[in-house]
Amino acid sequence: MIELSSSTWTDMRDVLASGPPLAVLPFGALEQHGPHLPLDTDTRQAEAIARGIASGLDAVLLPSIEYGNTWGNAAFPGTVSLSVDTVAAICGDIAASLDAAGFALLVVVNGDYGNRLPLQLAAEKRAAAGERMPVLVLDYPGLVDIGDQVKESPWAAPGLCHADELETSMMLAISPATVHPERFVAEYPGLPPDFGQRPQALAPLGETGVFGDPRAATAAKGEQIIAHVVTQSLAAIERTLRSLGLR
Repeated sequence: MIELSSSTWTDMRDVLASGPPLAVLPFGALEQHGPHLPLDTDTRQAEAIARGIASGLDAVLLPSIEYGNTWGNAAFPGTVSLSVDTVAAICGDIAASLDAAGFALLVVVNGDYGNRLPLQLAAEKRAAAGERMPVLVLDYPGLVDIGDQVKESPWAAPGLCHADELETSMMLAISPATVHPERFVAEYPGLPPDFGQRPQALAPLGETGVFGDPRAATAAKGEQIIAHVVTQSLAAIERTLRSLGLR
């Protein structure tokens, strides 16, 4: 693995000369995660998983994007959101630059639900235009499966992971100093019947911004979650590389 941010241009010249490399981009967000987790939780998690992926592939790890499309949390102070068009444009511009440099594939590790649509739009736009270098967007493959295995608390909704036991466990593994256990609170907001089927703000649904119960979180669970998602991500990337004829 090579970290782009701490490399020189001659380092990258040599990497590119040895064959088209893979790039891994953590795409996070700056949004509320309850009273006990930092605003950059999604970015830290995406970076940890992206680092594991880049190490497994001997790929180039790009600096994290620390903002995302998170308007649904805008009522909570500290949340800073980008528009769908801006997220798509950032991803598209980075991809175009890497393509021009000679990279083989951009893997985007998406850390926030709101980024799913714009990142897929960016990937689809490149594919539809016939661009040489494809973009693969990963939304934490295997997270629900490992969540079902390690969780001691119920899901707030099937697959909904926000400031709950899973995210808190990951942060205890990644950055324990940023977690405030004395502020742990469980909240299971009443969700409308069409939750997840249309865009809607989260703030009116609950008081704390927590969707679940963080109190059973542990660093050991976090390490297990991250390792599983990295393993599943590597498998997904290998399938794509074989499909592209790069393996």
